[in-house]
Parts: sequence; structure tokens; C-alpha cells
Amino acid sequence: MLEQIIHIIAPIIINILELIGIFITTYTSVQCFYEYLKKKLNPDNRAIKIKLAQGIALALEFKLASEIIKTVIVRDIAEIYVLGAIIIIRVILTFVIHWEIKTEMGAK
Repeated sequence: MLEQIIHIIAPIIINILELIGIFITTYTSVQCFYEYLKKKLNPDNRAIKIKLAQGIALALEFKLASEIIKTVIVRDIAEIYVLGAIIIIRVILTFVIHWEIKTEMGAK
């Protein structure tokens, strides 16, 4: 009974988390592009880069959460390998983006 409920609810939660990640990425990208266009005459775009990196990092956190929930409904070993690879790639991207944010903020 509980397993059936999980298999019904988990995909919904996964899709919601994926959509949140997509929304954050899109919103942050559009907002930063608008700021870039406004400040085109200003050659220092460090603040925009930091804001964009922070938005991407936040979106990756939501996407990573959806991948973790996907582990609950995995059916075979091949899916586990693919899911594990995706999780590793997203974790590495998150660390790289956080490192880049720290580097950019330290360069101010």
C-alpha cells in the first residue's frame, strides 16, 4: 500500500522540483541579462556573474533533490548507474559554481 502511494506521489514531487529548478534558472538568467543590458557601458560585470552563479547553484540544488527522490522509484541496476552518474555530475557542478562564487566575491 505504502509503496503504491510512493510510486504515485514521487513522480509528481520530482516534476515539481524539476520545474522549480527550471523556473529559477530561467528567471535568474533573464534578470541577469536585463541587468547586463542596462550596465553595458560598465565593464565590471562581477555582480551580475555572481548573481547568475548563485541562481544556477540554487536551481541545481532543486534538480539534485529531484534526482535523490528518483532513487526511491528506481527499478533496476542500469537506472541506478545512470542516476548515480547524474547525481555525481550535478554535485560536481554545484561545488564548482560555489567555488567560482567564492573566488569572484574574494576578488572584489
